[in-house]
Amino acid sequence: MKFTCLSKGGGFHFPPCHMLSVSGFRILLDCPLDLSSLAIFSPVPIALEAHESLDTDSVVRKKQKIEKTLDANDLVFAEPWYKTVKSLHLWDASFIDVILISSPMGMLGLPFLTRTKDFSAKIYVTEAAARIGQLMMEDLVSMHMELRQFYGPEDSAFLQWMRWEGLEVLPSELKKIILGTDCEELGAWMPLYSAVDVKDCMRKVQTLKYAEEACYNGTLVIKAFSSGLEIGTCNWTINGPKRNIAYISSSIFVSTHAMDFNFLGLQGNDLIIFSDFSTLDTTENMENDNTYCDPVTSSNASDDLYNLEEIAASLLKDDESMEEMEKLAFICTCAFDSVRASGSVLVPIDRLGIVLCLLEQMSLLLESSSLKVPIYIISSVAEELLAFTNIIPEWLCKQRQEKLFSGEPLFAHVKLIKERKIHVFPAVHSVELLTNWQEPCVVFCPHWSLRLGPVVHLLRYWCSDPNSLLILESGDDANLALLPFKPMAMKVLQCSFLSGISLQKVQPLLKALQPKLLLFPKDLRCKIQISEANTIIHYSENETLCMPSSKESTEIDIATDLASQFHWKTLKQETVTRLDGELFMDQGKHRLLSGFRQADSKQHRPLLHWGSPDLKRLLTELSKMGITGTLKKIMDSAESKNAAGIIDIDDPEKALIDVRETGTVIITADENLASHIFKAMDIVLDGI
Repeated sequence: MKFTCLSKGGGFHFPPCHMLSVSGFRILLDCPLDLSSLAIFSPVPIALEAHESLDTDSVVRKKQKIEKTLDANDLVFAEPWYKTVKSLHLWDASFIDVILISSPMGMLGLPFLTRTKDFSAKIYVTEAAARIGQLMMEDLVSMHMELRQFYGPEDSAFLQWMRWEGLEVLPSELKKIILGTDCEELGAWMPLYSAVDVKDCMRKVQTLKYAEEACYNGTLVIKAFSSGLEIGTCNWTINGPKRNIAYISSSIFVSTHAMDFNFLGLQGNDLIIFSDFSTLDTTENMENDNTYCDPVTSSNASDDLYNLEEIAASLLKDDESMEEMEKLAFICTCAFDSVRASGSVLVPIDRLGIVLCLLEQMSLLLESSSLKVPIYIISSVAEELLAFTNIIPEWLCKQRQEKLFSGEPLFAHVKLIKERKIHVFPAVHSVELLTNWQEPCVVFCPHWSLRLGPVVHLLRYWCSDPNSLLILESGDDANLALLPFKPMAMKVLQCSFLSGISLQKVQPLLKALQPKLLLFPKDLRCKIQISEANTIIHYSENETLCMPSSKESTEIDIATDLASQFHWKTLKQETVTRLDGELFMDQGKHRLLSGFRQADSKQHRPLLHWGSPDLKRLLTELSKMGITGTLKKIMDSAESKNAAGIIDIDDPEKALIDVRETGTVIITADENLASHIFKAMDIVLDGI
C-alpha cells in the first residue's frame, strides 16, 4: 500500500486531497478547488480605466510599488482562472481507478478530471453531497459567466498575467499565491469548466446512502458513514483482501442540522488515515490570540474512559453545538443592530447548514421586534437548493427528523417563504427583485471570495455606508478580499465556525477506534501526542509512504462440496491439500467454487512433489515398465548423511537420473521415456 498527501487543504472550503494505492488500485480522496486564490483577481471593474498595459513605463512604475502596501490597482485584471490541487495535474488521470468524495466542497474540481481523455475512474459520493455539489458547480459556472461579460471573450492578451514578465511585476503577496512558496504551483491554474462539463461529470458519479456497500472490481468494499460536518458529508471505509482502511475527513460529533458523526461505523479497521486538518487551523488561531494551551497528551483525556459507552458519551456531548448556536445568536444580534440603525446586512456565507440556521434565528429575531425588514436570498440555484433541503430527512440530525413526524417542515425557511418574509431571486438584476427591493434589508448571496456573484455588486453599493454590516467567515485574508472595495465605511464582522474535530476529542476518538496503524499529519505531531495505536506514521505534503500489508495470509471461502474432499498431507512443517475449482474475487473476499472437470487423467496427477527418491525403489519401478539401468552410488564431503546416486539407463533409450541432496535431474532425449520416468517418480515420491 502507498499513500501520498497531495494537499492538506485550507479549511472548510478547500478540504485535503490524497492519493492511495491499495490492492493494485489507485484511489483519489477528494478533488477540491482552492477558491480563496480568486482574491488575486479584480472583480467588476473597479479601476479598469486606470489599468495599465505591460509597457516599459508601467513595468517600471509597478516595480517601484511592488513592496508597498497593496492597493486595488495591484490586482490581476483578467478573466479569473481557478487553482486546483497543486500536485494533482502531475498525475495521469487515466491511471486513477476510484475517486471518493467526502463533501460537496471536495467535488468542485471533479470536472477538470472527468473531461480529460481516457478518464475511466469510478466516482463514489453520497446522494445528498452529489446533489448539493452539482448545484454549487452550476452556480459557480453561472457567476463566472456573468463576470466574463466585463472582460469580454478570450484573446491573445488573455494570459498576459501568466507570462513571466507579467508575474515579475506583481507584488510578492500575489506572486506567492500564484506560484506557491517554491514556484511550483503555476501549472495548477486552469480556466473554469463549462455547464456541459458539469453535466458530463455527474453522469459518471455513483451515489450511495450512508452505510451502503459498493464493491469495486470484486476486490474493494467501500462504505460511507456520516461525518456531521454538513448535509451529506461522510467518512469512508475501504475493505480489501490485505487491509481494512478508514478515512477520517473533517468531522463534527454533534451537528445542529446534519446527521451526527457516526464514528462507531469506523471501528474494526486496522488502518486509519486521519485527515482532519481543522485542528491545526484552530490551534494556529489560538496561538495568534495568545490563548493556546499545552499540547494534549494521553492524560488530558481521562484514563478511566476505557469503556466504549463512556467514551462515546463524552464525544457526543453537545457543548460544541450549543456554542455554535450562541455564536449564531450573536451574529443575529449584530445584524439586528445594523438594520435598526437603517443599515443593511450582507451575508456571503456558503455553508448551507449555517445559512439555514441563520435564516431561522434571524427571522425569529426580526419577527419579535416591530421592524419590518425583508430577507433576500439571491442565487441562481437558491430556489432549487432550498427545496432540496426540505425533502432529505434521512440526511439530517434527529431533531430535524422529529419535525417530519410532527408534521412540521424540516427547516423554517419553507414557512417563511410562504409568508413572504423571505424572498428568493435568481439574480441581482432580476426584474422581480428590483420591483420588490426595499432597504434596510438582509441579503444572503454568494460568493464568500468576494470576487464572484451578487456580493460584488451589493458590496460596491453598501461599502460606504457606516450603518451597514458585512458578515464574513474568518480564515481567509480579509484585507486582500476587501481590497477592491476600499476605503470601506461598512462594518465587517468576521466569524469562525466549527469545521472539524476539536483538539481535545482526537485522543478519545482514537481510543474508541483502536487502530493497529495510524496515519497522522506531521503538522499536528507537536499539538497532540497519540498513544492508542500500535504504530503511528506521520505524513506530510508530497511525501509517498509505503506500508506493508497487515494480513500475512489471505482468507478464502471454500464451497462445501470442495471442503468435503480434503485429503491432508504433511509437507515439511505444513499440512497441505489439493482442490480442483474456480477462484473468484467477490465483495473483497476470495471464493473457491466447484468447477467443470475435464475427463483427463493428467488432471489427477500430483502437481507438487517433495522429498528425495529411494533409488532402489525407483529402479524397481522402472524395471516394471521395461526400463533397465544400473545404480551408481556416489559420496562426497558435502553429502555425508544422505547418500546420492546416479541411475544410468541404457534401454530402451539412453537416459540419466542424477539424484543429489539439493535436487534431482532427469536427462533424456526421448519424450516417451521421460514420461515413464516421471510416472515412476509419482509412485516413489509424496505429492499432491
